[in-house]
Amino acid sequence: MPVAPLAQRDGIDPVRLRLPPDPEGAWPTVGAYLLGRYGGAVGAERVGAMLDAGRFVGADGRAAAGSEPYEPGRWLWFHRDPVAEERVPFEIGVVYRDERILVADKPHFLATTPRGRHVTETAVARLRAGLGLPALQPAHRLDRLTAGLVLFVVRAEDRGAYQLLFKERRVRKEYEAVAAYDPGVELPVTVRSRIEKERGVPAAREVPGEPNAVSRIELVERLGAFGRYRLLPETGKTHQLRVHMNALGLPILDDPLYPVVREDGPEDFRRPLRLLARTLEFTDPFTGEERRFGTRLSLSGPG
Repeated sequence: MPVAPLAQRDGIDPVRLRLPPDPEGAWPTVGAYLLGRYGGAVGAERVGAMLDAGRFVGADGRAAAGSEPYEPGRWLWFHRDPVAEERVPFEIGVVYRDERILVADKPHFLATTPRGRHVTETAVARLRAGLGLPALQPAHRLDRLTAGLVLFVVRAEDRGAYQLLFKERRVRKEYEAVAAYDPGVELPVTVRSRIEKERGVPAAREVPGEPNAVSRIELVERLGAFGRYRLLPETGKTHQLRVHMNALGLPILDDPLYPVVREDGPEDFRRPLRLLARTLEFTDPFTGEERRFGTRLSLSGPG
């Protein structure tokens, strides 16, 4: 795959696009394809203006003209027009950094990587731009509403080795949560279930079938009608801890999805999801060193 000819903007990579096969000859020119793909989303006039401004660039760095013949397999890059995003009013902290990895404390409400309507307000964009680390990438994902530790890899050539640690479940992760207290729920307990998440549907759900999600839930202390819990996931399905706590009848405090999906609206930064990624432990794949990192963040109790 060719190297992107466009530099990042504010820590955001350009969009990479490969022209698909066209056996029926539907797109005689580059412009015809781009209008067909993006015209419905941003308008034909906007696509035309971007072409006129030379914003679609080939692997050699030259601007692609809309009148150029269509070539299946050709690579193009471009930067999307930035959309105004509400700034998450919390800073991202750096817990540890060396030549290979960076461990960050991601605040609540900040996405880990660009996705959907969250592009510039992401941990990777802030860290790349603020620290001058354009190749920085996360080794794993942490939900936008969850705060705490995220492992980033500084160099592209090292990323696969750290990602493999998470894929092969060789990273021990510990979370903390604040949720309702129920003396009728026997703890500690290990929850096993099958969780599925459909694209476009906010909440994940448990379904019959072979378990693909395993979590150990422990009560650390009682806080009146609430409790502080230690959560130890063995797997990493989307929303796994939130789904399992809800299944026990102990939904995490201020969760906007479980048990009831809250109507979409402005963020209430005063009511973060009370879920925190507290520790990460693993054997470094390059040095063999035992690594353990702890968050510097803390969860507030109920109220």
